[in-house]
Amino acid sequence: MLRELFDKKNNASTMSRRLAYIIGAVVAASGFAMLPGVITSLIYREWSEAVAMSLAAIVTVAIGVVAWRIYGTAGELTKREGFAAVGLAWIAIAFVGTLPYLFTSTITNVTDAFFESAAGFTTTGSSIIPDPSIVSHGVLIWRSLTQWLGGMGIIVLSIAILPLLGVGGVQLAQAESPGVQPDRLTPRFRETAKRLWFLYVGFTLIEIVLLAFGDMNLFQAIAHSLTTMSTGGFGTEPDSLGGFSAYTQWVVIVFMIIAGTSFALHYRALSKPTAHSKNTEFQLYVGIMVVTGVLMIGGLLSSGQLAGEGVEAHLRTTVFTVATIITTTGFGAADFGAWVSGLQILIVGMMFLGGMGGSTSGSVKTYRVGVLFSAGIADLRRIIQPRGVHLTRFGRDVVKPEIVQDVQTFFMFYMFLFMTGTFLMGLIESTLGAGVDIVTSASAVATAIGNVGPGLSEVGPASNFLGLPGPSKWLLSGLMIAGRLEIFPIILLFTRRLWK
Repeated sequence: MLRELFDKKNNASTMSRRLAYIIGAVVAASGFAMLPGVITSLIYREWSEAVAMSLAAIVTVAIGVVAWRIYGTAGELTKREGFAAVGLAWIAIAFVGTLPYLFTSTITNVTDAFFESAAGFTTTGSSIIPDPSIVSHGVLIWRSLTQWLGGMGIIVLSIAILPLLGVGGVQLAQAESPGVQPDRLTPRFRETAKRLWFLYVGFTLIEIVLLAFGDMNLFQAIAHSLTTMSTGGFGTEPDSLGGFSAYTQWVVIVFMIIAGTSFALHYRALSKPTAHSKNTEFQLYVGIMVVTGVLMIGGLLSSGQLAGEGVEAHLRTTVFTVATIITTTGFGAADFGAWVSGLQILIVGMMFLGGMGGSTSGSVKTYRVGVLFSAGIADLRRIIQPRGVHLTRFGRDVVKPEIVQDVQTFFMFYMFLFMTGTFLMGLIESTLGAGVDIVTSASAVATAIGNVGPGLSEVGPASNFLGLPGPSKWLLSGLMIAGRLEIFPIILLFTRRLWK
């Protein structure tokens, strides 16, 4: 009996040290990622911000090194430990990501700083900063960089950190996206990660060049490209992209759609140009955007919301809004919070869609939407013809029953979090007397879980999340992280079985 207890304690200690090894390395890497912000501050002669961000980087690296090199122990992670490592690592980097905001006094309290940091690393785009244009250049670059790193988080981890630690990346990749298995281009996951990473960097550089040819300066082009390819949505201006030219908005539209598409599919298209057109999920992804776009432009025209504008402006406003919501980017070019209620309901519904699996977008994802719909049709046919064989198909492919079950389980937990989060938001607001309406609460929760960005009413595109009470911000921050990690890694952190 004593021997068994000793073995359990020893195994738990070994697990915690392996987790510290991974999480410490990730935190240390986050500290080095602050250096571009320091360099940017030096370029723009923001001396005090450069010193403050340097101190934040040093503190972050020191925390990471202590956990990594002193407490941590190297070792191959099990799948269970992979889930724990992913969940704890994202929480840890969200906490250390607050230091540049706090040290530069850009944000003066931990609650708001954690909200901004979590929104960055989860590529949500919700913000408590009313006017980004008055924030220093160094902090804005850090803010954009958190989203760019968060967008391809596991890819960055598997290339830049894991090779140094001798740890495989498959367990972490499966833990970060538990409902959709990593799409391998090569037998080795690390080689696949490198190819996707080069493509991610390449698209970012191309967008920087194209935006710089428009009415953005180089700094704005870099900041917005980082947050477009990550489907993040942080900007440098208080009105997001509303004040930029039609050319700039069309460029961003194209790259939002690219970012919402599977990067593995993009890579295959380099050698097989018809890869996109023949892919069932891509067809559904584009089809959903077309259908919602037609519904939206019809609603806008019938309600007179676009009165006085030209055809190009009508089309651009519609396509931009559809792309920014479905890809969960969250940029704003129009205040859809002022549109008629029917269109606002459509927008909330779009928050539950998302881009393709293997993209940087959030929410449910197109593949799961297609499987859920197909499974629902199969169940209806089964009721009518109980003796028939009714298979769930995605395109021409038969979906295995266990995959259907995984998708349905994910969606059940997703909706459970949405309903519970909305209830808790309403409870917090009523308890504190904040007077926030149900539209604000529900849309804030939907946009947090889906990693979209703006909501409706008091958290709409023309406003921000600053006015929410502290407990609501902590709740939404947790939902952002849960949504970015596709729920299960965070839920499992609260189960006893994970830690046995």
